[in-house]
Amino acid sequence: MTTASLFTTSPTEFAPGLTIQGFTAPLSLSQFKLIAFDMDSTLISIECIDEIADAVGRKAEVAAITEAAMRGEITDFKESLGRRLALLKGVTLADMERVYSERLKINPGAAELIAACQKVGMKVLLVSGGFTFFADRVKERLNIDFARSNQLEIVDGELTGSLVTQSWGEICDGAEKRRTLLEVASLMGIAPHQCIAMGDGANDLPMMGAAGLSVAYHAKPKVREQAMVAIGEGGLDRLLEVVKA
Repeated sequence: MTTASLFTTSPTEFAPGLTIQGFTAPLSLSQFKLIAFDMDSTLISIECIDEIADAVGRKAEVAAITEAAMRGEITDFKESLGRRLALLKGVTLADMERVYSERLKINPGAAELIAACQKVGMKVLLVSGGFTFFADRVKERLNIDFARSNQLEIVDGELTGSLVTQSWGEICDGAEKRRTLLEVASLMGIAPHQCIAMGDGANDLPMMGAAGLSVAYHAKPKVREQAMVAIGEGGLDRLLEVVKA
């Protein structure tokens, strides 16, 4: 059964802090084969770029751009990221290490949800507009199968304010998130309706729109409105109330 064949007419409170629309719950987790997560403010508690900026006294300026981009007020993610990256020039690897060790926390329920998905044979994808410095470590900590994110250019132990072009391209924006989800699904031999996509910001909407089930986690209003599941209270594992293992 596909999620397209399951339908409710308007957003419904399934449980306190948990809203659904466009399908009838519960679904079965085993009908899905891949789950894709955004990282910053979804799998982890912080926006890494804002915390990196704090090291050079520019957090307020960078955070304002991040917030506008996540709300969808700045529609060109590449431009907004470029503006923020330019403000990070001179941040050191030691500064980045402190952000990881002192500020980055895995969000509640992340490990439990990932374990439940993998128990039924699903693969897990982390796809982020954030940075490999953090994403690769989060991938390792949570036993995630695949990860794609942006790579910061570092020269003599300091950020240059630019990105490194990787084999797939330079920037992981909303379009690249969607492309990555569909590429991994294709390589797995599965259809998009067998995928779940989970995020909180406007740049997650393209991949959420391509998936069979879209999930907003403590998300911006624009994202909550369009998601099939909106988690407003509690941890990531609240999805398991709607999609039963």
